[in-house]
Amino acid sequence: MTTLGSALDTAAATTAANRSVVDVLPPLHTLEGEGFPVRRSFPTPQIPQLDPFLMLDQVGPVDLGPGEPKGAPEHPHRGFETITYVLEGDIEYADSTGDRGVVQPGGVRWLTAGAGVVHSAEPTDAFRAAGGLQHNVQIWVNLPAALKGLRPRTQHRTAAQIPVVRSLDGSWFKVIAGTALGVTGPFDTQVPVTVVHASIAPGESAELPAPQGRNAAVYVLSGSGRVAGAEVTDGELAVLADDGGTVRIGGGPIGADFLFVSGEPIGEPVFRGGPFVMSTPEDIEQAFDDYAADRLGRYED
Repeated sequence: MTTLGSALDTAAATTAANRSVVDVLPPLHTLEGEGFPVRRSFPTPQIPQLDPFLMLDQVGPVDLGPGEPKGAPEHPHRGFETITYVLEGDIEYADSTGDRGVVQPGGVRWLTAGAGVVHSAEPTDAFRAAGGLQHNVQIWVNLPAALKGLRPRTQHRTAAQIPVVRSLDGSWFKVIAGTALGVTGPFDTQVPVTVVHASIAPGESAELPAPQGRNAAVYVLSGSGRVAGAEVTDGELAVLADDGGTVRIGGGPIGADFLFVSGEPIGEPVFRGGPFVMSTPEDIEQAFDDYAADRLGRYED
């Protein structure tokens, strides 16, 4: 844990101009997996992607009774990465590389699907039986064409392994990926991205690095506040203009939890086919053929 003092805040404020907001967008509500509801900030008709990010979903928070927690049974992926961040509840994962584990609250699982993987992500038997608060976030990050053939890989970090920067005003910043506020997240990233969970105390504000040339946005996980001066509330996505090197975020009357994402755009064609994201229509067809023929997720050492 690192403590962030006002001097560091002031220094950051002088290094670059603040970005402005292009638009504030509401989420799309849909169902995924076994039928659990999600708030999807993108892709939507207003914002099909935020290159290199392909999707940002929030599940919950919702308090579920015994037998009500749902997950995502076995399904394939190819051509991109998934970031699963658990805030409440748990997720038990298993995939065709042989990787197994449970993501507990505060933990993150980073799956590089690459050439293809078949996996599941479901509540543990204990959580499903007892019920409780379910809350998690999933982000999809595209891979450039040159990396879509990577052998699949999973990285798993517990809450204790992910650095948190705390401010004297009670705000805190969990740096999941990239570098921000003097610390670096614990994941190896194929594409340069920054992901920060920022909890801003009521009436307080802070700045996060958003280098020019990167696409960036701030999603409101809960509460209300301000992003670059624009009023935002629970579930909204503030898309940032590329007109500065930092972004200022502030907490409203009850504070706010934000998810900040920024990344270097890949700038290549994107073709989606359900669980596959490739560079050409032919690649999508091949992915479906490989899955149908049980060739996906099978690797010889």
